[in-house]
Amino acid sequence: MSRILVAEDDEAVRQFVSRALSLQGHEVTAVDDGGQALEALHARTYDLLLTDIVMPGLDGIALALKAAKAYPDMPVLMMTGYAAERQRAHNLDALICQVISKPFSLKEICATVNDTLRKGRRAPRPRA
Repeated sequence: MSRILVAEDDEAVRQFVSRALSLQGHEVTAVDDGGQALEALHARTYDLLLTDIVMPGLDGIALALKAAKAYPDMPVLMMTGYAAERQRAHNLDALICQVISKPFSLKEICATVNDTLRKGRRAPRPRA
C-alpha cells in the first residue's frame, strides 16, 4: 500500500481518482487546491503526488516545483484536460514523471499510478 496525495479542484474527478486508487489498496489523501496539497505534504510523507495542472491559487506546475524541491525522491504525476497546459508541464520533464490527459479511464489512471510507484522517480534527463 502506498500513500498518495491527490490535488484536484474538480470534485467529481477528485472523487473518481480517490476511489479508484483506494480500491487498488492505496491510502489516498485528496485536496482541492495546491495550497492544501503543500500543507498535506508538510504534515506527512507521501509516496506519490498526483496533481491537476489548472487549479485556483497555487496551480499544479507551481506545486510540482515546490514538491520536487522539498521532496526530491517523491514521484509527481500531473493531470490536465488542456493541450497548452500539457505542453507547459512537459517543460518540466526533469521534475515530473508523466502528464495524464483527461478524460482518462479508471484502468488508465490506476495503471499509470501503479507503474510510476514501481519505477519511482525517474532520473533527470541529461542536457544536450
